[in-house]
Amino acid sequence: MISPATSRQNTLHHPAIEVVDLHFAYPQSARAVLAGISLTVARGSFVAVIGANSSGKSTLCHALSGFIPHFYRGDLRGAVRIAGLDTAATPLTELVQVASLVFQNPANQISGAKFSVRDEIAFALENLGVPKAEMIRRITEVMDLVGIADLADRSPFALSGGQQQLLALAAMLVMRPQIFVLDEATSALDSAGSRRVFSLLQQLCRAGMTVVLAERKLEEIAVHCDRVLALDQGKIILDGPPQQILASPRLEQCHVGRSRYSRVAERALAFGGWPQDRPLPVQCKEAEAGFRQTQTVK
Repeated sequence: MISPATSRQNTLHHPAIEVVDLHFAYPQSARAVLAGISLTVARGSFVAVIGANSSGKSTLCHALSGFIPHFYRGDLRGAVRIAGLDTAATPLTELVQVASLVFQNPANQISGAKFSVRDEIAFALENLGVPKAEMIRRITEVMDLVGIADLADRSPFALSGGQQQLLALAAMLVMRPQIFVLDEATSALDSAGSRRVFSLLQQLCRAGMTVVLAERKLEEIAVHCDRVLALDQGKIILDGPPQQILASPRLEQCHVGRSRYSRVAERALAFGGWPQDRPLPVQCKEAEAGFRQTQTVK
């Protein structure tokens, strides 16, 4: 299993991410996309970011990886520190060795300079001067982890959208970042592929990596993540464990929706089909246990 690398600066005594009163507006925009975000993320956390379209999810991902302010310009106030590094004061070339970002559209991440999946994954390692033997070992390991070893000799542009997403994931993982930020990076994957990626990310967190994932797949978030941030109009409106956040009625108000298990149980509660003293479920196994309890009581 891949373990996060330590940068040449000893950053391990810092939280993975610190955000203080972050405001950001794109040029010529009358509205701030992020409006007073503050949070701290501990190392090894698996954090999901949810929200409706235009809630600020992608912009927050860009800010947490240093692409704001170095690549995406705009009116920035507040501070973001990743592994103790101030993103505004640290060059992006240094930040990308600490935090990797996987874009929502994988085509935006493919270099266009390489003719095989294997060489595309090697691209960043070549730029960093990683020794060839180490490069080969890491590329082989990450292709096996992500499940694309059979695509090693294929052109990146001959892949499906889902395969390109897995390639983008591998190309960033091979860097062994301390912090891994993903902007809806499973959107083109089927259910089995999404479960595989979520399970892999959970394993990486157990190995010490910090993962922040903007995502819409609430059932997978409920099973794999340990913290959920809900955004609405550039603000954090909910922050807590999945069992609490994904059952909150506030998600309906900000057009995110809740777990289908929560909705079904809430309807059942109205006619005595769900235990009054039991929290609404956000996972299948929780829903099954609650309905079995109701049947036992009856």
